[in-house]
Amino acid sequence: MDTKLLDILVCPVCKGPLVYRKEEQELVCKADRLAYPIRDGIPVMLEEEAREVPLEEEI
Repeated sequence: MDTKLLDILVCPVCKGPLVYRKEEQELVCKADRLAYPIRDGIPVMLEEEAREVPLEEEI
């Protein structure tokens, strides 16, 4: 994942910062507890494609 791209990407729902989770290949918004998948190196920044992160899962 390109670090320059990470610097400019924000959550499409709240416009907050995202955390890159390399092992899971996803970008996570802590505020909304949404995880956006990264497919073939491309972040899929669509709310309907995001998975909800359960409260018991650490971000």
